[in-house]
Amino acid sequence: MPKILLISSHYPPSNLTATHRVRLLVKYLPLFGWDPIVLTIDESYYEEKLDLNLAAILPSCQKIHRVTAFAVSKPRLIGDLGLRAFFQLSKRASEIISSTQIDFVYIIIPSFYLSLLGPILHRKHGVKFGIDYIDPWVHFFPGSEKVFSRHWFSTKLSKILEPIATKRASIITSVSESYIHPIFERNPRLKKTTQLLAFPYGWDPGEKEAIAIYNSNTQLFVKNKKLKLVYTGAFMPRSVSILKEWLKCINNHIEEFNDVEIHFIGTGVPKSSAIRTSITDIAKEYNLYGKVIFEHPNRISYFDVLYHISIADGLFILGSSEAHYTPSKLFNAFITEKPIFAILHPNSSASKIIEETEWGLTCLYSEERENEFNVETLQQFKLWKHKTMTNSWSFNKEKASYYSAKQLTEKLATALNELV
Repeated sequence: MPKILLISSHYPPSNLTATHRVRLLVKYLPLFGWDPIVLTIDESYYEEKLDLNLAAILPSCQKIHRVTAFAVSKPRLIGDLGLRAFFQLSKRASEIISSTQIDFVYIIIPSFYLSLLGPILHRKHGVKFGIDYIDPWVHFFPGSEKVFSRHWFSTKLSKILEPIATKRASIITSVSESYIHPIFERNPRLKKTTQLLAFPYGWDPGEKEAIAIYNSNTQLFVKNKKLKLVYTGAFMPRSVSILKEWLKCINNHIEEFNDVEIHFIGTGVPKSSAIRTSITDIAKEYNLYGKVIFEHPNRISYFDVLYHISIADGLFILGSSEAHYTPSKLFNAFITEKPIFAILHPNSSASKIIEETEWGLTCLYSEERENEFNVETLQQFKLWKHKTMTNSWSFNKEKASYYSAKQLTEKLATALNELV
């Protein structure tokens, strides 16, 4: 069985996005003839709250190597964990490749700097490698308009480092095609040498059973006669304008929302210079906080997220003004079997998935469509509300199965088989 070394800055008990990408691949790769080995950073260096329940569901037979990292300096000059552990990861990866017959190295980014391990290991050991883009690397970082700021340097550096990292890559994958195509436009030589493959996170049907028996100690809202929608995860800078239009729509038609609560969970405390107010502050501008809009900014565990979606009436997804944004949280609706109400960019691949699976309704937002947005969104929400209250959703579970982590991992394994 060929061996694949997966390198990621985070892995359970971390609950960050990259964690879920890696853990699902590692679970199902053996079914398709690949033996996965994980190389990550020791959890004692993670700055986020650990999710021990997530770590508990990892198969005991998994091969996991963890390395140390340099401490954060004061003042905080280098915050990126992948960069602080770059030397340690490079050294341990070389040791693993030297002692084990590694057939392929697969690097999950962010941390974006980890992608540079690919060409280093390829040059030293001749091993083929691929890079998986969970987020776009070369793009406008919020705050980078300020010359010589940390974000300005990050934007400049990404344009320099990406061609170096991708030059010898055998395959580049991503959660969305909209992430991949700009890479090949910036680096046209890759079209002749590098495969591309886009596949979303997917979902694990086995987690339905886990959430059914999960006993949560966290209760962020109580059951009452109101319809409850749950939004989970960080609140992004490019979502502010969409949120304001959505709240404006609610405020203009408040009679349709008197029996509705929308709970934003795990949004975090705003740190970016591009977000100077929280969801709470924005909702207060429209006199909606505590009436329709509620915010619980602290992150909660993965199974607590699933639990709150399962006791709510639906999952709310608020997209971004950037077309490439593909929210992985939509797959939580498949696990909990709850309908989605989403506001997304017209080019977001998530809208296609929701439409294909008939797992909810989507409203499309862009600056060009602002005039139509209020009318269309209200109509869609009234329809969503009716279908939810009458329990008349008919989810296409066969189509949803195409997006299972098992099916998507098979796509990756098939591509890898062609490379080694």
